[in-house]
Amino acid sequence: MHVVDLDGARDGSQGNHALIATLATEERVKLQVGGGLRDDAAIAKMFSAGVARAVVGSAAITQVERVRTWLTYFGADRIAIAFDVRQDADGVARVTTHGWQQQSQISLWSAVDLYSASGLKHVLCTDVGRDGALSGPNLDLYREAVKRYPRIHWQASGGIRDSRDLWDLDATGVAAAISGKALLENLIPLEELQSFLPNASSPV
Repeated sequence: MHVVDLDGARDGSQGNHALIATLATEERVKLQVGGGLRDDAAIAKMFSAGVARAVVGSAAITQVERVRTWLTYFGADRIAIAFDVRQDADGVARVTTHGWQQQSQISLWSAVDLYSASGLKHVLCTDVGRDGALSGPNLDLYREAVKRYPRIHWQASGGIRDSRDLWDLDATGVAAAISGKALLENLIPLEELQSFLPNASSPV
């Protein structure tokens, strides 16, 4: 389960930590949590609460050296780097930071290359132009990402409408897909999710 602490993402607070810690006690759920994880203590606190993987966002661009040490210290399998991107007029995916408020000139590929020697394993890539729009995922972007970096476990986010989009993303080679709005609006029935959730069970 992917969880974003929006309060934390906005101001770095840990006001939702108790709720996240409660979710982490569910034995059948492995949590991946992001939002406001900007220092060693915040990440360590998440792991102490039972979170399986921490997601690092803006710090991956603004604090590169520190994030590199996190990959080494906490382990590459426990850290996912989130790159939110917006395509420019030439179709190049440029990284945005600080809740999509700041547009950088660094490309997604250059951002990933910053961690090429650090054992980076998990990258969550969100096309912010499609996020929440139910317009379909950017399949070309994820296809290119997998082709360029086949050893990275790519997580695709943004635009997912239905189970057909999940099948299309699966065909690109991404390791995972993140869906929010489509699930909240019941556009992907549970029975259609089962193929993508091999360890899931129906709610009782």
